[in-house]
Amino acid sequence: MRITAQLIDALSGAHLWADRFDGSLDDVFDLQDRVAISVAGVIEPTLEAAETRRSAERPTCDLTAYDLYLRALPLHLSFDRARVIEALSLLHQAIDRDPQFGPALALASWCHVQRETLGLITDAEANRRAGQNLAQRALQVAGDDITVLAPALFSLARFGGDVDAAITVLERSLARNPSSARGGYVTGWLHAWAGQADTAIEHFETATRLNPRDQAPFTEYAIGVALALERRFSEAIPRLLAGVQQLPGFTAIHRFLALSYAHLGRLDEARAATDKLRAMGVNPRHSFVKVFRRPEHQELIESGLRLAMGEAE
Repeated sequence: MRITAQLIDALSGAHLWADRFDGSLDDVFDLQDRVAISVAGVIEPTLEAAETRRSAERPTCDLTAYDLYLRALPLHLSFDRARVIEALSLLHQAIDRDPQFGPALALASWCHVQRETLGLITDAEANRRAGQNLAQRALQVAGDDITVLAPALFSLARFGGDVDAAITVLERSLARNPSSARGGYVTGWLHAWAGQADTAIEHFETATRLNPRDQAPFTEYAIGVALALERRFSEAIPRLLAGVQQLPGFTAIHRFLALSYAHLGRLDEARAATDKLRAMGVNPRHSFVKVFRRPEHQELIESGLRLAMGEAE
């Protein structure tokens, strides 16, 4: 006779424990006792461990902090300068209420990346340190929560951290959370920065399929960047233009439009793109080029922007 026992989390359907017991019908009462003792012995520590994990994974017990975080979410996705500042203010209020609130810490670190990208800083080093600090605090409480890991690792890599290490951690988490559009999007960027444009495009396209409504505006731009890095400028430009239509205030799109036009010899359009950046109050020759780790990609970006600005090669 064989008896199989399973302990399942009724909320998630996850298997917490399973075992099987073999015995003879001649000794059925002895078998019953062994099953009862074994099951009773395993249930308490297994349930305790599961409840501990559940408690640790709960984003926050402070409903006001959670409300502040939810209010910041659409603001940070706008790529609008005023709204990003507002999002960061809301997130810091949430963190003040709950210093261990992982999603708020991670999203705040992402906002510091946006502050730099959008030209909202006067002290780049102070902004970098603040973003890194928030990202590291987020990772300390992240566990395997990809909604925390993805923005935190994005920020650390963007501010000069080890891209390959970030890819390793995020790929492992993404294997356990394959339906995460945000995780796929961030993984795509990490591969783009590491110089693996084809792999980046695969991740961006997967992210769009998983969440076409929310992810599409960002992945159009992201795929445009990856295509530009491959010197496929004619294919990159329509993607970048689609990104501009949906995210007009996102300065990085205009930079890649400018350099793509310039490398195709369409200098009037390239200069119009750099003029747009100046009108937005930002320098077309932003130091963001350093995030791309391969020297040939850095040179491609810098030479394209020099051409777009009318500077001699």
